[in-house]
Amino acid sequence: MRSSESKIVSQQKLKSLVADHKKHGQTVVFANGCFDILHVGHKRYLEAARQQGDILIVAVNSDASVRTLKGPGRPILDESARARLVAALRAVDYVVLFSEPTVASLLRDLLPDVHAKGTDYSVDTVPERAIAKELGIQVAIVGDPKNHSTRALLGSLRKAPHG
Repeated sequence: MRSSESKIVSQQKLKSLVADHKKHGQTVVFANGCFDILHVGHKRYLEAARQQGDILIVAVNSDASVRTLKGPGRPILDESARARLVAALRAVDYVVLFSEPTVASLLRDLLPDVHAKGTDYSVDTVPERAIAKELGIQVAIVGDPKNHSTRALLGSLRKAPHG
C-alpha cells in the first residue's frame, strides 16, 4: 500500500499520471474542496466520488483560497495538514493543491472523465459546469445530504462548556 505522502503530487506530475491511467482504460474521477477539519461528510463525499470510477483525484484548496472562501480565522488546519489527511483516506488516489477560485483550469489541464461535487450543489449550480460540458467531462453529484459542515462543527465547539 502506498504511503499517504506519496499520494500528494504536483499538477505537472498528476497530468502525466492521469494520461497513463486513461491510456490503460481507467476512469478518472476528480473531486475538490477545502477539507478544513475533516468530518464524516467529507469521507462519505469522497467514497461516493470514488464509486464513479477507478481513480480518484482530490484537489485541496490552498490556505489563501480557503481564507478568501471561508473568511477570517480559516483555515483551521494548514494546506499541508489538510492534504495529508485527505491523502490518508483509502478512497483517494492522488491529492493536488490549488489556489484558483474554481478548479476550471485543473479540469482543462487534467481532463478527468468525471467531476464529482457534493450534494450542496446541483448539476445546474456546479461552478465548473460550462467547462465540464465543453470538455465532455461528466458532472456527478455524490455523497450524503449536506447536513455536516466544518462551520457547524466549529460552532458546536465554540458553544461547548470548557473545563
